[in-house]
Order: sequence, then C-alpha cells, then structure tokens
Amino acid sequence: MNRAIIKTLGVALVATLPVLASAQLTGNVSLTTNYKFRGQDQDISKVKAVKPALQGGFDYAFGDSGFYVGNWNSSVDWLSGNSLESDLYGGYKFKAGGADLDVGLLTYIYPGNSAGNTTEVYGAATFGPVTAKYSHTLSKDYFAYAGPGLKGRNTGYLNLAFAQEVAPSITLKASVGFTRFGGDITAPNFMDYSLGGAYDFGSGVSLGAAVVGATKKAYYGPVNKSRLIVTLTKTL
Repeated sequence: MNRAIIKTLGVALVATLPVLASAQLTGNVSLTTNYKFRGQDQDISKVKAVKPALQGGFDYAFGDSGFYVGNWNSSVDWLSGNSLESDLYGGYKFKAGGADLDVGLLTYIYPGNSAGNTTEVYGAATFGPVTAKYSHTLSKDYFAYAGPGLKGRNTGYLNLAFAQEVAPSITLKASVGFTRFGGDITAPNFMDYSLGGAYDFGSGVSLGAAVVGATKKAYYGPVNKSRLIVTLTKTL
C-alpha cells in the first residue's frame, strides 16, 4: 500500500480527534485485507486475496434534527494516477410507518483522476434487522464505466442487507445487491453478495469477516472473485 496515502489518511484522521468530544461527531478508522465495492476489487494492480486498504472517516449529526453530513476515505488502485477515494455525503434520517428512513446525496471523489468521480442520490428503509437501499447515478458517468464522451447516468444499485445480534457481542451480517447499468454502458448487469459477521470487543473496537463476491465472473474476471475479507475497526 502506498506509504504517502497511509500518511495522508493518518494525518486527516488524527486531525479530527480534538473535536470528537462533541457527541454529535463520531469517527472511525479501519484496516481491511481487501476493499471491495459492490463486489468489485478496488485494487486491481495485482491478483491477490490480500490487498490491504486503510480506511476512515467521520459523521456529524445536527442534533436531533435528523440531518447529517460525513466523509469517508480509502486507499484504492484502479484508476491511472490515483490512489485515494474520498466520499462526501449528506442526508436526512427520520421515522415513518414503523421504519427508519434515510435519504441523501453522495459523491465519490478520486483526486488523482476525476474520470472516476460519481454522484448518487440514495434512499434507504430499515425494518428491524433488514435494510433496503437504492442508489441512483446523477453524474454523467458511473465510475468511468461508460468512458470519455459517453454517459453512465441513471445507473441504479439496489441492496438488501441483514444484520442481527445472534449472541452477546456477535452480529451476523448478510447482503445481496444488484447493479443495473444505464446510459451508454455496455458492461453486463451483475449481482454482488456478502456473508459474514462481526465481533464487538468493546471500547469501540470490532473485528469483522465476510465472504464477498459478485456474479458475471467471465466478464469481470479476478476483480469480482469471491474473497474472505477481514476488517478491524476502531470507532472514535
């Protein structure tokens, strides 16, 4: 992993510590053995099961209003000249009809190569342990899938996730997602999946493990090969 990126992320995360005393601001930092997004490896520089990524960010809630903003970052290696993903998002959470609802806007930024920059609007509904979330692309392209001069707008992603504590400190997690490409993208639509769990050690430290992958392997190759991913997270 690029040492400069590790240093940059580390400095950014440490800089947030003095203001974490506010109950409205929370932060997190993680080390994962492989960063997959919607079933696809975010480091395609090598075909290995273990490709560590340093990740972290913060969330700020505006009191009890339901409004929030946040930032999340990760080391990546799939765009020429770029090694960092920085996400900016904001939204509104509220309750209705017995469900916890969440609507917002999220922008994925790749500072070294803006071709991958993507903006989505999203909406989610949680009923007990089950969450359904849909994301819709508003930007001209979707992570550079369409390419120069072409459009990837209106690409959609639907995800169904399950999370349930099955024993003290142990949570079972599972999810399935479906990507439907829009615009000029000719890549085949595909499904992704994740099955695993997490153990809470207390004091904001948790360890998660999950098997993650996606369909259409004949087209996407090793970037969506199923992997066992282990992630250590510290909530600040």
